Amino acid sequence: MRRRRLFQTARTPQRWGRAFALTASGVLGGVLVVLGLPTELMGSAPRNQEWSSPAAQIRIVDGDTLRLGDRTLRLYGVEAPERGQFCTNEQGALYDCGTAAAAELARLVGERGVECRVQGRDRFGRALGVCRAGGVELNTALVTSGWALADGGSLPALVPVEAAARSAQRGLWAGGFEPPAHWRRGY
Repeated sequence: MRRRRLFQTARTPQRWGRAFALTASGVLGGVLVVLGLPTELMGSAPRNQEWSSPAAQIRIVDGDTLRLGDRTLRLYGVEAPERGQFCTNEQGALYDCGTAAAAELARLVGERGVECRVQGRDRFGRALGVCRAGGVELNTALVTSGWALADGGSLPALVPVEAAARSAQRGLWAGGFEPPAHWRRGY
């Protein structure tokens, strides 16, 4: 006869059945709770959100990035030069085209509030969105003015807009520049 240690109960078939039933019901209950709850409660944000900000809370970070209060948003489907990126104008003189692109975005926003439809996140976790200020869609207006390039993979509708800006030699297209993605790889 084997002696049992103090405080250790004997394993009986009935006890194993109860443990299995409790475990199975816990797992099943957990699955039902997870499937029955909205995704917003489980840590994932909805795919599309509407953000807006009054003019007083808008800050221009660079040619394709805005701060709306305490949130940062990058314009979806466009790529503007970075501050400190130099380009050449029509006479061949160097200028900071990143600052010029940011100035164009500031001009487009003006003293108006901004409304954005967030459509995901970039690789740095920043929101990506299509924004409007006073009825002007900022994403398209930046490409139209030639101060941003179209990311054809994201918003194919901006590709012909970029081609028109290039033909008219507006903004960046008036002189020479390195595409922002290539310029960033050099640093």
